[in-house]
Amino acid sequence: MAPLVDVRDLSFRYGHKQNWVLRSLNLSIERGSAVGVVGESGSGKSTLVRLLCGLLPVGSGSVTYDGRAVTDWLSKDPRQFRLHNQMVFQSPAASLDPRMRIRRSVAEPVRALERRKIGDDELESWLSMVGLGPEALNRYPHQFSGGQLQRVAIARALSVSPTVLYADEPTSALDVSVQAQVLNLLMDLRARLGLTLVIVSHDLAVVSRMCEHILVMRNGEIVESGPTVDVLHSPSSAYTNALTKAASAVSLRPGNVTSAG
Repeated sequence: MAPLVDVRDLSFRYGHKQNWVLRSLNLSIERGSAVGVVGESGSGKSTLVRLLCGLLPVGSGSVTYDGRAVTDWLSKDPRQFRLHNQMVFQSPAASLDPRMRIRRSVAEPVRALERRKIGDDELESWLSMVGLGPEALNRYPHQFSGGQLQRVAIARALSVSPTVLYADEPTSALDVSVQAQVLNLLMDLRARLGLTLVIVSHDLAVVSRMCEHILVMRNGEIVESGPTVDVLHSPSSAYTNALTKAASAVSLRPGNVTSAG
């Protein structure tokens, strides 16, 4: 079976700057899988997922989704592509309009992409799925905690029933006490909805527990990729080996993320 997302010889730089942010990347993402993208700050992780999600133009090389070039999707069927590919960003406060009630924020993708109205029953069902009650609909972003706002952002991304959910450091802006709760939620939603999950993280412990496959990036290149257990326990690159040693205080073994309270 062909991969859901396939990347061949992908390179990218912003504008006409000389430095390439990504260099000759090759990777595949299987339908229904959970893939972690790890590496130091500036390694190109966020740029990569924005390219896969269609938020940045493909520079050199190719990106295909479901057997069709993303550039073709975006030129001919952009709404259909975005229905299938949704993003959860690092900062929920920055991704939600402070002037919009939660009702309108969660309904916005449905109105824009499916071009239909969404009733309160459907909105409440999405909020319930992320652990929020119906009273949240009439509130504004500033009335929520960071963890609650990220749950709203997840509900909004899921409101159009995407195939792939990209999560770019979804817990790094949150208090430690709620990070594990949000990660557990993403794991549960992936299982319940059959999502393909791509998660960017600098935390190897997070990726080891959430993802079956891992990509290790450095300076815009993939230095190692493969099954998470193999990569983290028997790394073939010196860089990955250094990362795993730096995280040696944490058990790098696939399993559930335990609640932090």
